[in-house]
Amino acid sequence: MTGFASAPGAVAAQATAPRSGRRGSSDPRPRARLRSSLWALLFVGPLLFGVLVFYIWPIFRNAYFSFTTWGAFGGATWTGLDNYETMLGDPDFWRAIVNTLIYVGILLLGIPVAVLFAALINRPGLRFAAVYRTAFFLPYVAMPAAVAMVWRIIFNGDFGILNYTLSLVGITGPNWLSTEWFALLSVGLVGMWISLGFNLIVLSAGMRGIPPEMYEASTLDGASRARQFFSITVPLLSPSIFFVSVMTVITGFQVFDLLYALMGTQNPAINQTQSLVFLFFAHQQAGDNGYAAAVGVAILLLVGVFTMLQFRMQKRWVTYD
Repeated sequence: MTGFASAPGAVAAQATAPRSGRRGSSDPRPRARLRSSLWALLFVGPLLFGVLVFYIWPIFRNAYFSFTTWGAFGGATWTGLDNYETMLGDPDFWRAIVNTLIYVGILLLGIPVAVLFAALINRPGLRFAAVYRTAFFLPYVAMPAAVAMVWRIIFNGDFGILNYTLSLVGITGPNWLSTEWFALLSVGLVGMWISLGFNLIVLSAGMRGIPPEMYEASTLDGASRARQFFSITVPLLSPSIFFVSVMTVITGFQVFDLLYALMGTQNPAINQTQSLVFLFFAHQQAGDNGYAAAVGVAILLLVGVFTMLQFRMQKRWVTYD
């Protein structure tokens, strides 16, 4: 009886002995996790440092400068909300907002065009599809100054090819880059033409991700090409369309180089066509850095608001299934 009674105690002692030993020994897992975290920081650290120095810090610095006024020889003086009050009462600021929104709207109209071209290029059996994609993408990677030089010749009111083509059918074309609304439309159309290549590449990649079985099944059910496009391609392509639309809005609010290269600073229509970034540049060139910083903050807020609205609205029309 004594032997049987002591057996459970011996078993319990043996069971508890290894556990107490494990508690006393060092666990290598925290050390491995620390080593992995250090390696991750080593690789990500330079990128984070660049983001902090070249993106995050300038945002806060610009926000601080927006509450200051600069003298002719430098030096910032804190003036509170004076720059914002001046900006909200400046008709050039509100006109720049309208011009920028019109430009963004023209760029967004290019997305359905890109969807149509992407559908045509991704047709089964189409030859030289890669060549077509490259041709569409070239304007996107070209320098804006070079693109602007070509289009300035095309839009020239005296010897431009556009007005010459219109004259063949008895239409007298305007001076496209010197007339108020025509100049804004011209810049928007060139921007649409440039962004078409990027949109086409993204949308083409999205179309190649659509299962071909869905098209085969719809063909057996008697669906036409048009019905397949609107009932299969567009709904399943909506995530790519949403991504392109967000990038288009952000790009549209940042328009400057193309506008500057096409219009210049001495163009009589520049005040009626300038964007928010162009207004920022003009005031900075004039030495009004505080007002320019306030315009920069306004651009940041507008981009954030429109991007947030797009993310809120995506739930109604974007299909991820």
